Amino acid sequence: MNLPDILKAEVAGKTILVRGDLDVPLTEFRVQNSEFRIDDDTRIVAGFPTVDYLLKSGATVILIGHLGRPEGKVQAEYSLEPIAKWYSQVFSIRYLVFSIGEFSGWKIGEKLVVLENLRFYPGEESKDSSFVQKLSWLGDIYVNDAFAASHRDHASIVGIPKLLHHFAGLQLQKEIESLSKITDNPQKPCIVIIGGKKLETKLPLVEKMLEIADFVLVGGLIAKEIEEHHPIYNAKLKLARQNKDATDIAQVSTDEFVRVISQAKTIVWNGSMGKLSSKFKVQSSKLDQEDTEEGTRRIAQAIIKSRAYSVTGGGDTIEFLQKEGLFDKFNFVSTGGGAMLSFLAGEKLPGIEALLQ
Repeated sequence: MNLPDILKAEVAGKTILVRGDLDVPLTEFRVQNSEFRIDDDTRIVAGFPTVDYLLKSGATVILIGHLGRPEGKVQAEYSLEPIAKWYSQVFSIRYLVFSIGEFSGWKIGEKLVVLENLRFYPGEESKDSSFVQKLSWLGDIYVNDAFAASHRDHASIVGIPKLLHHFAGLQLQKEIESLSKITDNPQKPCIVIIGGKKLETKLPLVEKMLEIADFVLVGGLIAKEIEEHHPIYNAKLKLARQNKDATDIAQVSTDEFVRVISQAKTIVWNGSMGKLSSKFKVQSSKLDQEDTEEGTRRIAQAIIKSRAYSVTGGGDTIEFLQKEGLFDKFNFVSTGGGAMLSFLAGEKLPGIEALLQ
């Protein structure tokens, strides 16, 4: 895929609008003053190289993005201030957060500023043309570095590229390159493992992966849904059984999945085999508790042990790998959940198409 590369753009002295992936989990730690801190900075760490390159190349960066679903209304818990603080600490600069209407107060000489949550404005999701125009006036060049949001048909994803010279950021390029190894010419045997409970988003991926993978292993609640309501008759498909409490993959299915994984040269994994939080642990007897993460843990460990080219993604999966200390054991961890699934299923992502035009 011949994406326009930001490394080939003339950026010195220019103001660059960088569409970052800023949708990170926050925790309220000072309730009275409504202050929030970042729980997991994986996505903004992934976007660091693009911002760092632009600043070192003499550009001014205006970082734009969204957080959560504020539904077009200003809400303190969805402010990007914690993300701006993160960048200020990394680059040792003042942190600034502006709304669109406040940019008249922006002092020339500030090299990095963060625009407040785009979803505070209804025009972001409705692609309002006047909103797109206001955004485009802020910069000379547009860079999309938000792969995880590139399956969204929103103003900051598809609107701005129509009005400004546009390029792909370093993380976006890395995502496309890494995931294309799966869709274009994967080393065989290629195994795809899919879990979780969002059948509507993952069923198309199951069907698509059956075309290119040697085996598709499906666990979690979607395995039961497929078996009962959307039967697929294909020798490549293996559906996991659940334990008696329906909280985890059954041991017999885990053993089968591990055997298949051990033969793989390429592995794609998205979604858990059971419930992933300790608060969901179910007491199976008076003396012990069931570990509902055991199946997912064994799958992750089997993938690492296989030495196959391994790709994973999705918020819950990433959080689990971080907690287990396994994040760095995978060849590539995608920042996108829905975007990764859409790309692997062969769908055209609006954000990528906008860059190619």
